[in-house]
Amino acid sequence: MNLIYLDNNATTKVDDKVIKVMMPYFGEKYGNASSMYEFARSASDAIKAAREQMKYFYNAENEKEIIFTSCGSESANLAIRGMLNMNKNKRHIITTKVEHPCVLNLYKQLEKEGYKADYIGVNSNGELNLEELDEKVNSDTALVSVMYANNETGVIFPIKKIVEIVKAKNPETKVFSDGVQAAGKINIDVQDLGVDAMGVSGHKFHAPKGVGALYVNSKTLITPLIIGGHQERGKRAGTENVPYIAGMGLAAEMAKDALKYESTEVKRLRDKLESGIIKRIYNARVNAGINNRVPNTTNIGFEYIEGELILLHLSDIGICASSGSACTSGSLEPSHVLRALNVPFTSIHGSIRFSLSRFTKEKEIDYVIEKLPPIIEKLCAISPYQDELNALKKLKGF
Repeated sequence: MNLIYLDNNATTKVDDKVIKVMMPYFGEKYGNASSMYEFARSASDAIKAAREQMKYFYNAENEKEIIFTSCGSESANLAIRGMLNMNKNKRHIITTKVEHPCVLNLYKQLEKEGYKADYIGVNSNGELNLEELDEKVNSDTALVSVMYANNETGVIFPIKKIVEIVKAKNPETKVFSDGVQAAGKINIDVQDLGVDAMGVSGHKFHAPKGVGALYVNSKTLITPLIIGGHQERGKRAGTENVPYIAGMGLAAEMAKDALKYESTEVKRLRDKLESGIIKRIYNARVNAGINNRVPNTTNIGFEYIEGELILLHLSDIGICASSGSACTSGSLEPSHVLRALNVPFTSIHGSIRFSLSRFTKEKEIDYVIEKLPPIIEKLCAISPYQDELNALKKLKGF
């Protein structure tokens, strides 16, 4: 059975070229990058090269604005706590109702530590309520955290406009953006966006799991999350993970160079999958059905049936998708993102996310379009909501 992998927002295949560039640092170039002798220079040079590649990826002003971390969650924690620790007199923080758990759960912890948090809502298309954001920013606001692209719906937030709103109300307020799901899918230009910090995770753009990067504007001060040695200019202690850093650097460079392919071919395949499902399955609806999404992601609700059953049937024929964030997939609770979008109860439990990559093939999309309708038909036949499904079928003209 062939594997059809359509869960690239959870993780991606490591590119063969990335694996190749990593391998020497597991073997003949195994030196510690912090050592002074000549043998360690290749490791040190690999980190310098990767920092330059991440500078290019972010369009940062200089390479010193790049801090290597272990993942997107660490990047978010380092940025948020690091900036708050430099401004302890201000106790108000703002984020959105649809953030990744690495931000939402951190905000809940910060509330326990005495911070006042506001959570900005979205409309049914997943668009942020900018008027509410404008109203909430005040003289006591230390930090605003808004993701660049949502991991479940793919909706892109207008970060540049958000920064303008925040800085107009309070120039001292810092802005962090979780760029994990934007990375490799749309262009990231931190100088244009104006953010104070932005984090990404390598395994979302064909680098390995266990490595990430945090951009911090050179004018922004942060305290370290991990205390120890001098690595990363004292901002993140710990012996550098040279193979993974080297791999992420190359992956970031290739991802930046492949953005045109993402915005054309990957988007075409995503749209083909989405329209093919909607045309063939009467109880399917697109959640957050707007054009302002990253090109690889669609989130589709199948009314009156359970998403877990859909995923199990897909898995049986080699198709990998998900019901939401990989960090919350073990929960039986409906997605907090879809709840914030007011997705109807009839489809919120039956919502599936398909996320493509540059390795996705057209024949794979054709296979899903062929195999999914009979699966949904089978599940509809055992649904306890037969009257509702029949009414919906008649309404849609099937």
